[in-house]
Amino acid sequence: MTRRRWIADTWTTTNATLTGEQADHLARVLRATPGQVYDVVAGGFLHRAEILTVQPSEVVFALHEELESDTALPLHLLLAVFKFDHMEWAIEKATELGVARITPVLARRTEKHLAQAAAKRAERWRRIALEASKQSRRTTIPEISEPSPLKSALESATESIRILLSETEQTTRIASALSKEVALGDSPEYALGIGPEGGWTPEEMSLFTHHGWQPVTLGPRILRAETAAIAAIAILSSQIA
Repeated sequence: MTRRRWIADTWTTTNATLTGEQADHLARVLRATPGQVYDVVAGGFLHRAEILTVQPSEVVFALHEELESDTALPLHLLLAVFKFDHMEWAIEKATELGVARITPVLARRTEKHLAQAAAKRAERWRRIALEASKQSRRTTIPEISEPSPLKSALESATESIRILLSETEQTTRIASALSKEVALGDSPEYALGIGPEGGWTPEEMSLFTHHGWQPVTLGPRILRAETAAIAAIAILSSQIA
């Protein structure tokens, strides 16, 4: 039977600790007891771990041998803010697919009330990423940045290969764009830009071009933003994993 996996809130070289909701669930719902063994992620490494003490506010594990685990997809997702329920679904699925980082972007066509409320949603998005990481048995949690205006997000993106989904691009597909890129180093990092409902404005497209992004298409169909994000991540994953 596959052991349940937890992601430590704090850790040392020998111990790991769960607090808050994770500890409460272990203590009250699962009725965990000292001596039980689980898989615990601590500092990005997966360990077999044995419970030492159990309290509703804190569960402490002894870390034993390190286990083989996967690595995050070297992909930074720049995701324009759109309807929050759809946005949450996209973050959850992007996490399951392995992205390393997500930056919520305040685009010109992001609805005003969503842009104003986005900062208050960042912690909820991080909780969703945490739960999705545990569910999908990841050893890392994607970094969810604070919502950022597009210009700032592009200026801070350091990935060598930058792919932009664009409604105006008609011919270049993701695989074709990747084949044309010359990656620097043995382990290139990738960035993927997904626009809001209504797409990017011409001014925003010019800004992407200025920062060296390659526009691509997913084909002739008009997809919702969250559908486009997941489709593009899946295609990129198959090309670079």
